[in-house]
Amino acid sequence: MKSSLVKKLEMAFNLKRRLDGLRPLSSAQLARLREYFTVEWTHHSTALEGNTLDLRETRLVLLDGLTVGGKTLREHLEVVDHRDAILWLEEAVRSRTPLTAGLVREVHRLVVKSTLPEEAGRYRRGGVRIAGSEHVPPAAWDVPALVDRMVEEYAGMAGEHPIRRAAWLHWRLVWIHPFMDGNGRTARLLMNFSLMTDGYPPAVIRKEERMRYLETLETASVGGDLGPFVELVAERVIESLRIYLEAAGEPV
Repeated sequence: MKSSLVKKLEMAFNLKRRLDGLRPLSSAQLARLREYFTVEWTHHSTALEGNTLDLRETRLVLLDGLTVGGKTLREHLEVVDHRDAILWLEEAVRSRTPLTAGLVREVHRLVVKSTLPEEAGRYRRGGVRIAGSEHVPPAAWDVPALVDRMVEEYAGMAGEHPIRRAAWLHWRLVWIHPFMDGNGRTARLLMNFSLMTDGYPPAVIRKEERMRYLETLETASVGGDLGPFVELVAERVIESLRIYLEAAGEPV
């Protein structure tokens, strides 16, 4: 009997095949989808780290250029920086830019360029602990070599299912924890860079799933089982594929 994870990976593959048969989508369809995912992805990714702007407020900041009363300047800057990182990654995907340590650092630089400029794009120079986790990230002096190895291992996974590969990249980045802050946002951006490079839409890990998200990452880091996290990512990819198909007028 097929496992739940295998069934979901197959479902994602089949939905993507249906979507591929409808491509290219119209410019109007793509513009609406891009706007939707930019807001959703930014809102949920920053909310996972404690940003209190709600979805409507995030949309106002990103699309209308407005400020929201009662919210901090930092929260506004976080969502704008995240949006800028998405735009940069979209261009990297279009130009078929490969994953490199330089790309990882540039994504991080964009994520924290306004809120932590002195650390933007710089590997941490000291030890770090993750609140609520038993996993202790490696020593700072090992970080550059570990990121280089991550990039090499990722390149060697070209034959893996794209969702497994993207989930592994996310997990490995947070396992290394190469930066003082912004590791989670950077990892989710890199995960979606991988998915989009392989022709999939971005996966949005929702703030309501924060506990499951952290628990599945802990299971991978401490228990050595990446399966539950891959399954979570697969569910979110399926959701995104269905949104794309609905936008194209396809029943799902």
